[in-house]
Amino acid sequence: MGYRKKTKRKDQKNRFGKICVSFAVLVLVLVFSVQIVHLYHKNQTYKARQEQLQAQLDEEKEREEELKQKEDYVGSKEYIEDEAKAKLGMAYDNEIIFKEKN
Repeated sequence: MGYRKKTKRKDQKNRFGKICVSFAVLVLVLVFSVQIVHLYHKNQTYKARQEQLQAQLDEEKEREEELKQKEDYVGSKEYIEDEAKAKLGMAYDNEIIFKEKN
């Protein structure tokens, strides 16, 4: 009988140990699952922000190109002639100017 009691206690201790280990593993799996879901959502937020910033960057690059073209035009002889004609009413000797009647 003494041998049976020892083995029974050993089996109970082993069973309790297995239950504790199983519970600890379950808790770890649960914690990691929550963290994975949280990181997934955070990653999606970052991807959306990155796409938004990329679109904004593309718009700014287009605007920069437009400004460079305007800067080149403003510095050209064509711009000076257009402004002289529009604001000062000037023309070349061989040009005819047509004006609308109001």
